[in-house]
Amino acid sequence: MAADMIRDAKKLHVLKATPETCFWGYFDKTQPPVMTVDPGDIVYIEALTHHAGDAPDLLMDAGVKAVYDKVLDRGPGVHIMTGPISVRGAEPGDTLMVRILKTEPRLPYGSNIAAHWGYLYDTFKKERITIYKIDMEAALAYPAFAYDFKGRPKYDKPGFVTAPDAASREKIKMKVSIPLRPHFGVMGVAPQESGRINSIPPGPFGGNIDNWRIGAGATMYYPVFNKGANFFVGDSHMAQGDAELAGTAIEASMNSYIQIFVLKDFPITNPILETDSHWITHGFNQDLNKAMRQAADQMLDFLTTKRKMSADEAYSMISVGVDFGVTQVVDIRQGCHAAVPKNLFVPK
Repeated sequence: MAADMIRDAKKLHVLKATPETCFWGYFDKTQPPVMTVDPGDIVYIEALTHHAGDAPDLLMDAGVKAVYDKVLDRGPGVHIMTGPISVRGAEPGDTLMVRILKTEPRLPYGSNIAAHWGYLYDTFKKERITIYKIDMEAALAYPAFAYDFKGRPKYDKPGFVTAPDAASREKIKMKVSIPLRPHFGVMGVAPQESGRINSIPPGPFGGNIDNWRIGAGATMYYPVFNKGANFFVGDSHMAQGDAELAGTAIEASMNSYIQIFVLKDFPITNPILETDSHWITHGFNQDLNKAMRQAADQMLDFLTTKRKMSADEAYSMISVGVDFGVTQVVDIRQGCHAAVPKNLFVPK
């Protein structure tokens, strides 16, 4: 179906990741758009990983290297974003609806780092990088080698490049295969706040949500805070578990086809994810309990305003039929999500 939509698209745009179309480590509502599209248009868009320097011989091609070499205005966060894309007709108070039609890795390798911001760093007291080989035909990733990061005291600046060193690359003893879950760790719209905002913590505008379900076949909904919405993508992953416990996913550059719409009659205040089987709300806070509460409040609001349930009915159904999970615990604002199965709603 996605292939048919792409082939039959009335208007298909191409947005490659270049030094002119990427920005690094921040969100800013004054960031000028690099492309303008109409609602319903499809965009082929490239996203680059900010971990390409972990194994540049495997994770960089000429295009990735150009962004690393030329985009030097970075921070305070770490992620490389492609965009923004302005959408005609999008106004504050609207909702941007983004369908992810297709994804594919740019290169057949990805990186995972057990980082100093990882949940168990106090146990391991070191940072270690594992490089994974990606097999798209089998839809699996295999750990290829690993090494302890010693390039500086901490892996603490975006764009660090570690030169290949065969002697330090250790073979993996236990052979495992990881099912691929290609998705965007970062997607969103220009924030409401003024100034340069760190790309690491997620917020009402989206950003670094790190929900592995935001992949092909899924649809994301974002509240619009600025004219044109100014949509962006970044932080592409090939696989991730809920919690992203060690600090990162399998970080890998990714190409994708997306379709963008503007909704005038679906007001929201926080990002919502729709999959074939579920509606999913999110909560973000430095306190995981408060993130859980926000995800619950957002689900209650969704059920009462979008599904027209009474608050009492919705509260009961949430308790018996809605699953809550820890999206991530490593992005300054920790994340929780609430997933309501669509099949709970009996057709009239």
